[in-house]
Amino acid sequence: MSPMTELKTYNFPNCILWAVIVLTISLYAPKLSACPYELPQTTISINGQELTAEIAHTPDTRTCGLSRRQTLAANTGMLFIFPNFRPRTFWMKDTFIPLSIAFLDETGKIVQIHRMQADQTHTTYSSVAPARYALEVNQGWFSLHDIKTGDTVEFNLPGILKIQ
Repeated sequence: MSPMTELKTYNFPNCILWAVIVLTISLYAPKLSACPYELPQTTISINGQELTAEIAHTPDTRTCGLSRRQTLAANTGMLFIFPNFRPRTFWMKDTFIPLSIAFLDETGKIVQIHRMQADQTHTTYSSVAPARYALEVNQGWFSLHDIKTGDTVEFNLPGILKIQ
């Protein structure tokens, strides 16, 4: 028996079985898509480095954040704005992109920076001091641009933005 005949007679039924399994999973598995919110944006400047950030300013948009995204473009991020000033804790559940996070006080001064690993459910990242804002960017962006604790993040918020 030639190798080609052996391949057809042995693997053909297995190929059909695998095709049926893959099709079934793709039809019935829950679809994980990025958060469905259209968010306002702002330009952020830190030590002369600029980036564009989406603004998460409601409980739903802050909870959703950057979860389920497959990529984050260079020089972009997400600015989380909270209605109060207190210690903050983040985690990386359903977040597939390794990120860095800077916690900011009420004036925009960076109080702490963490490097966060993708899709972690047991690790949390907390601010050492009260924070009003958090800025997430691609992992390493802060160090690449020599941005550190004590630097000030500058941004303007849209006037119609209601922080909840």
